[in-house]
This record gives sequence, structure tokens and C-alpha cells, in this order.
Amino acid sequence: MKYGSFVILALHCLIAWLAHAWSKQEASDPGTGSHLTAVKGTPFPSLIDVTIDDLQNGLQSELFTSVDLVKAYIARTLLANVTLNVITELNPDALQIAAALDAERAVGMTRGPLHGVPIFIKNTIATADKMNNTAGSYALLGATVPRDATVAAKLREAGAIILGKANMSQWSSFRSGNSNDGWSAHGGQVYGAYYPMQTPSGSSSGSGVATSLGLGFASLGAETDGSIVSPSQRNGVVGIKPTVGLTSRHLIIPISEHQDTVGPMARTVKDAAYILQAIAGPDPRDNYTSGIPNDGKIPDYVAACKLSAFRGTRIGVPRNLIQLGMNPDSAVEVLEFNTAVSTIRELGATVIENAKYAGIRGWSESDAERIVLGADFISNLATYLSELTFNPTGVRDIISLREFTRTFAAEMYPSRDTSRWDELIEKYGFNNTDPRFWTAYKEGVHLGGDGGHLGALQRFNLDAIVIPTKLANGFPAVVGSPVVTVPLGFYPPLHPVRFNKKGNLVATGPNIPFGISFLGRKWDEAKLIGMAYAFEQKTMTRNKVRPYFVPNIELGDIVGH
Repeated sequence: MKYGSFVILALHCLIAWLAHAWSKQEASDPGTGSHLTAVKGTPFPSLIDVTIDDLQNGLQSELFTSVDLVKAYIARTLLANVTLNVITELNPDALQIAAALDAERAVGMTRGPLHGVPIFIKNTIATADKMNNTAGSYALLGATVPRDATVAAKLREAGAIILGKANMSQWSSFRSGNSNDGWSAHGGQVYGAYYPMQTPSGSSSGSGVATSLGLGFASLGAETDGSIVSPSQRNGVVGIKPTVGLTSRHLIIPISEHQDTVGPMARTVKDAAYILQAIAGPDPRDNYTSGIPNDGKIPDYVAACKLSAFRGTRIGVPRNLIQLGMNPDSAVEVLEFNTAVSTIRELGATVIENAKYAGIRGWSESDAERIVLGADFISNLATYLSELTFNPTGVRDIISLREFTRTFAAEMYPSRDTSRWDELIEKYGFNNTDPRFWTAYKEGVHLGGDGGHLGALQRFNLDAIVIPTKLANGFPAVVGSPVVTVPLGFYPPLHPVRFNKKGNLVATGPNIPFGISFLGRKWDEAKLIGMAYAFEQKTMTRNKVRPYFVPNIELGDIVGH
């Protein structure tokens, strides 16, 4: 370990310990009276464990209100941000929105299971309110949009309270080659919650940490290639990466129209299913959603949460990909994965070992995805910027964005470079209407589809693929198919600390979580959610290890004070 990293780690541990001690004091003596644990014999649910059913039961029984929830979550967020820097900004209207939803409930009006429930969204999802939407860049600070992003509007229609914007990897990890997961100029560095200085993974970093710690009920993330499933696994939560086109991308800061998708990050599969139910569906402003089957009718994802979901299924294990992709430090993950495969058999599945991916060699040698993402970014970024109703910095395309980033001091160039954009401008330089784009796109779809999990599903007559989450994202990314990840295990308490390539964040170490993922064909979300739920309920892995830092402010510190 580098000496500088050791000093920073020691300081981080000290800050975390002081914040944790302070939170305990605040929880036991909030300053205005004694700490409440129950009202009329009914206990308050713990906010790090609470489910949507717990919240709705408490709201309906008047144990607490949505205003109480917002106050408690804000207090937890402010405490956690001192150490972990999870949330970029809070919604200044959250309490007012909560009060209005409480008033609706008081007269018998509820909009559904998310009514009055606070949720964070990634800082790429636009809201037409007082909050910014920056992708972590000062280039978009102060910019405004004509309306909410469709998924944000759907959350509001369902009664959810958008509590704030979660910090993230700047430009969804599509700017620098020498930065960290979870770092953005506008938001700073997010840290994971299971070990001091832990990488939160990216790019939906803050969404993963906020959900894990119960700073809000759950979060929305966005994924191009791994940005939901990876931070979900490293923060011990459930992540659903939907089929591209199941959820609208309208007014979401893009990388690629062919790969971007928005999905929920929650502590349980059923809670994630509730959120997906609310945000899925056709949107005339995103033509990819016109591909939703059955005339756009969305399955009942919550009803899909059945303990019997594996019975009669055929589940494939791509051992050739696991052997290639897991390094020696990942031996713990492989061991737990093999135990999980036995569990899946016990749950009623027929497991097909060595359900090989046929195109691994060609995939590893191909540059197709890099070309596709670059060409899409050139086109899709310009489209997003053209829709802004106010644009104080005047950035209009990738060239003007690069110039701003290199000359605005707070963007920290060149210690955080612009190598991704440099390559697009200087090496490729074409958008997604160019024939070279379509050549690369077709190559990627072939290698990632027939050569990947879609081919294995077909050849081995499988219902799903199961794989360590570390390897789950690449092939589904290029073909736009769904992934559901759930907690699988944790690195042992005495596991050596391994730093990332930059040497300033802990990549693996004691008690850091990892996950298992279920992969299927496009529009297979209901099937995968059922399997993930059955596995989750059998193992209940998330409950086995707590984060090293947990804000101890609970509803009992708010209600009655």
C-alpha cells in the first residue's frame, strides 16, 4: 500500500468513527426529548431495513407521515454525506411535496404503493424543478429543462417523493481514463459504505450507497454497461437493469441510445419490482419504448415475486466466461457462486453446467462497443443539449464540452483527463448516422448476442443464465437485454485490502459485498425478477453483514419532536 493511501485511509477511518459516535449520541438524545421506539406499542421500522410494505403500513396506520419520513431521510443523508459524499443535492421542495401527499392520504386518496415514499434519482435524470441535472459536471450547472424526464414524471404520478440527486461517476464514466468510480467535479468522491475509502463502483455510485444505507427508500440508476448492476453488488443491494426500451430515456443525459436504460436499485427484489412497475412503459418521446411487447402492456412484476420461480426451469452456467473473467482475488466470489448454484438446484431448477458463450475470443478482441458508444455519444449528447431551455455555459456538443472541461478549474483537468472524448474527436470523429457506426453496431450485436448469453440461451434451451455479477454486464449491454443482480456474499473479515488502479480507493477488502446475476432474453424481466426473489428469500444474504457506517437517526428521533 502506498504511504499516502495509508494516511488517507487512517484519516477516513477516524472521520467515520467520529461521525458514527456522533450519530449514536444524536439517536439517543436528539436534544428535544427522549428517543421514541414505538407509538402505542407499535414499533417504528428501521430505515436501513424498511420495505415498501412496512412504509405503507406505517403511513396508513398514522404511525408516521410522509413529512416525518422526509425529515428522517434528510437527517440521515446529511450525516452520511459528511463521510461518504453520497448525495449531490436535496430537493428543496421535498417537505412541501410530502405534506401535499399526506393531505391526499388524509382524505382517502392514494396513488399506489409508492405514495408518499422518498426516492433518490441519479444526477443524469432531469427534473423541471429547483434541482440541477449535471452528470457531475459544472458544464450543466444552472441549466434547465422543459419538463421532467419521463421516468421522473412517472415517479411523481405514482406518488413518490423525489428526495434529491445522487452523486455519480462524472458523465457516467465517459470522460476520463484516469479518474475513479464515484468521482465527479460537481459532486466530489462517493465512498462505499462497507469499508473506509471503499470504491462505490460506478457510475450510479451514489444511488447504490444511498439505497444501502437507507438514506432514502430506494434509488433510480442508469446503465450503459454495468452502471446499475456493479454499484448494486458493491453496496449489497438489488439492481434491475431493464431491457433497453422498457423505461424511457427522455431527458436523461445520455451516452448511447442503443445501450442506455434506467432501472431501480433497492434493498429487496420486491421493492425494486414495485419501482420498475411505476417507471416502465411506452413514451412517445422515446421511440425505443414502442418495441414493448403486447401493445405496451407491462407485466405484473410484483406478482412475479414467487418462491416457486425456479421450479421446472433450466438455468445455464457459462463456465468458460467465469474461468476467463475471474482473477485470483475473486476466488471468494467464485466459491460463493458455486454454493449458490447448488442452492438454485435445491429450489427446483435443472442446472446446465458449462453453457458456453461461443464468441468470447472474438468479443475480447473487438472494438465494436467502443465505436458504438462513441458515435452515439456524439449524436445523443448534442440532442440532449439542444433541448435545454437555459444553458448558461453554452456547451452545445462534444467539442465545446471538452473545451469547457479543460479550461474550467473545478473540472480538475488534467488530473482527471478527457481521454474518452479525445479519442472520439481525434480518432473516430463520426456520429451514429455514419456507415462505420452501423458496421460496428452489427458486429457488437452478433458477438454479444449469438456469441454471448443469447446464443447460449438458445443452444441449451435455457430459461436464464446465472453468473457472478462482476461478469454480468458486458454481453447484455450490447444487445440491450435485462439483468437482475442480488447480494451473494461478502469478502471475509480478514481479507487483504486491495486498492484500485489509481491507488486511492479500496477495490476489495474485509466485508465488501458482491452479487449474483440472472440474465435472460429481451423483455424477460418478470421471469428474472421471480428467480432473483426466490434466491434472495432462500439466502437472505444482505442481512449477514452491516455497513461499517450506518447513520443512527431513525423515525423515532423525528416523530413527536
